[in-house]
Amino acid sequence: MLSKSMNNKKEMQTTIVEVKNNHQLEEVSKEEFLGILRLVAPGTNLRSGLNGIVDAKKGALIVVDNEFVGPLLDGGFKVNCRFTSQRIIELAKMDGAIVLSKDMKRILFANTSLAPDSRIPTKETGTRHKAAERTAKMTGNLTIAISERKNEINLYYKNMKYHLRTTQEILRSSSETLQILEKQRELFDQNLSTLHQMELKNKISLRHASKVIQKGMAMGKILESQEKTLIELGNEAVALKLRIKELIKDVEKETELVIKDYSRLNLKKSKDLLSTLSYEDLIDLDNILIALGQRENKGMDSIQGWRMLSKTNISEKEIASILNKMENLNKVINANPNVFRNILDKETAEQFISELQKIKDF
Repeated sequence: MLSKSMNNKKEMQTTIVEVKNNHQLEEVSKEEFLGILRLVAPGTNLRSGLNGIVDAKKGALIVVDNEFVGPLLDGGFKVNCRFTSQRIIELAKMDGAIVLSKDMKRILFANTSLAPDSRIPTKETGTRHKAAERTAKMTGNLTIAISERKNEINLYYKNMKYHLRTTQEILRSSSETLQILEKQRELFDQNLSTLHQMELKNKISLRHASKVIQKGMAMGKILESQEKTLIELGNEAVALKLRIKELIKDVEKETELVIKDYSRLNLKKSKDLLSTLSYEDLIDLDNILIALGQRENKGMDSIQGWRMLSKTNISEKEIASILNKMENLNKVINANPNVFRNILDKETAEQFISELQKIKDF
């Protein structure tokens, strides 16, 4: 039997209170949160066990061990066996808590009582969930509560609570987000095509350039919001990842090159400013112009044309050499081909001239 003497509990009490206070104040970082989601993602043994408990319509309280868990345990029995999903499903049929090893590869104890400090505030109403939240705050470690009545899985870590959604719930939500991403890609391509034609005619439009940047940055924001979803789906996210990969192909590169062409600051500074804008901020094109160091009513006479010239076979260094000589895109497009033969080696020049003509004929 697992039991703790009153003396041992008293000896640890001061330490536990200090740890408890620290974890209650400590915010959970994004990296920590995503790491927790990876541990319980579909395809992992732990998630199989959790789903099995839900399917069996049982409740459970599962704690991951660390140096602060021991003093909270009372009663139960030692298991110390290799973790399998079937074993944890069977052990969940008993009322007490289950304790997993730090690496979650072994089941240490089962049917044990948890006695976290009852003075720790909690918004939970059920006994199991109260114990889970208080234990997570006291130990600063992962605690999982499965509701027998609601068939829900809730994660507790430090001062965080997170409801673990089912795969079906996540797929429904991600499907809606995917539709938004597809629409943004359509608008991105439309605005980029318009911008391309205007640049070829030397009709420089800050507004159209801002629209391209707006859609490109918006897609980036949407993708950031899906990071959690993709991790939470685990091995169920393969098809979703492939579709997203198709949708965002070349978007970041094209957006960055438009910023490079239209920024009066520099690429890094403009990108840094744009990265601070929220999805709602991006709706206002004036915010994008500010990040570019531009004012729409002032306009631009020409651009260097990094985006356009990057579509050819020449390197960034060779593009810089051409622009150093030719100054801007309009002069490059209308230049005598012999100019490029004087800047580039013969083979590269001939290929560049051919590719430049294809761009002009686009």
